[in-house]
Parts: sequence; C-alpha cells; structure tokens
Amino acid sequence: MTTYRISQLAERSGVPPTTLRFYESAGLLPAERTSSGYRVYGEDAVDRLAFISSAKLLGLALEEIRDLLDVREEGVCGSVRARMLRLIADRIKDTDDRIAELRVFAAHLAGVHNTLSGPAPAGACGPDCGCTTTGARSTAPVPVTLSPNRPATGPASGAEPEREPWRDAPIACTLGGAELGARTEQWRMLVAKADRREDIDEGVRLFFPPEGELAGRLAALAAAEQGCCAFFDFTLRLTPAALQLTVRAPRNAAGMLADLFGAPV
Repeated sequence: MTTYRISQLAERSGVPPTTLRFYESAGLLPAERTSSGYRVYGEDAVDRLAFISSAKLLGLALEEIRDLLDVREEGVCGSVRARMLRLIADRIKDTDDRIAELRVFAAHLAGVHNTLSGPAPAGACGPDCGCTTTGARSTAPVPVTLSPNRPATGPASGAEPEREPWRDAPIACTLGGAELGARTEQWRMLVAKADRREDIDEGVRLFFPPEGELAGRLAALAAAEQGCCAFFDFTLRLTPAALQLTVRAPRNAAGMLADLFGAPV
C-alpha cells in the first residue's frame, strides 16, 4: 500500500503542509503516526484532497465537507450526489440573497455618487451640500454584512442570544504560500487607501472615501477572504461622508488581523 509523508503529500497534491495539518485537526484528512512520530497518509489522500478542494470551490463549509467525506467513505456515489444536491441548493439561495443585498448597496452608492457629482455649493460644507445628511434628509447608514455562515434564527423569548458563528471558526487560512502572499498584498493596497482607522474591541474600523468602485473592491475581497478564513467578520457601512469597513476576529487571531489590516495604533 502506498503511503506518503507530509512533505511527499504536499508535493504530490500542491497543498502546503500547514494546510494538511489543519485538515487533519479539522477531521478532514486522517493520518497515522510512525514509531518516530512522523505523519503518514494513506494512498487515498490525494483523491481526498482533490475532493476537499473541489467542495471548497463550491463554497461548502468545513463541517459540510467533513460530513460529505463520511458519506463518501461508504463507497456509494449516489449518496454523495444526493447530499451535495441539497447543499448546493442552499448555496444557490445564499448566493442569490447576497447578490440582492449587494444590488441594494450598489444602488445606494450610485445615488450618493450622483449627488456628489452635481455642482458643489460655494464656500464650506453645509447641511444641504450632500457630504453629510441632517434633518429631514437624514438617512441611516446602509450596512452590508459579509458572512459565509447562514444567519442564525433569533433566540426564543427570554433565551440567551446565539453566539456569532465566526467566533467558533478555526483560526487557520487554507490558502497556499503564493496565494496567501497575493491576498495579503491585495489587502495592503486597499487598506492604504483608508483615510483613518479606529481600533475597536476585537477588531478595527477603517474609513475610506465614499467611492462606488472602491466599495465594490472591498466587498469582493472581503467575500473572497471569508472563503479561506471564516473567522473574520466583515461589515461595510456607507454614509454620504465615508465608507466604513469593520473587521472583527477572535482575540487569538489578532496576529493575522494585524498582518492584513495593520497593527493597532
């Protein structure tokens, strides 16, 4: 029977050793130990990793992938397909809901952009200049919360509120070395466009100019980030004066938060 050491499996599959260890700890990739303590993976490990990568591209959560792998172990493709059909149907609904939210956000951005594109009043900003809203024209900020987790149902009357799912997500990134470097550079380029930052409990709030194109880039990158790092919680909030990106993460992910969004000041 063919077996692989972790370095051999990483080379064969293209999945970095750090991710292989994470998959093992998450119950996705079983490994045995030699008498010397080295990890040894079975001959089906390459196919198993290909299945995991494919499922991740479909937006499935690690818990769902783990359940699918258990079904796959039974050796009946029809059972795997039946389970995947239900999961993909759920993802289609989640995606449609997110598209609808982003369309509303884009429409609001377009309205603000149209207002700011008109003639500016002479002199300093005032209540009717469009840079801020006051009085009868005041509108609440438009929030867009990006999360790969389905919204939890509200607690019953008198019950404790449900714990936010991102707080219990594994603190690990599933991107490889080159992908991780590229993603980090993308964040640093966008974070550099922030006018100011505000350190908050468990995270940071960044303030950007209220530009529609920039808001779209932030939303797209935040959604991509949650595909590999579900422990991040993102909220975009637009006012006529600023675009705000709030990022939160569990306290033991503070180092990764600082790497992408800057250390606290």
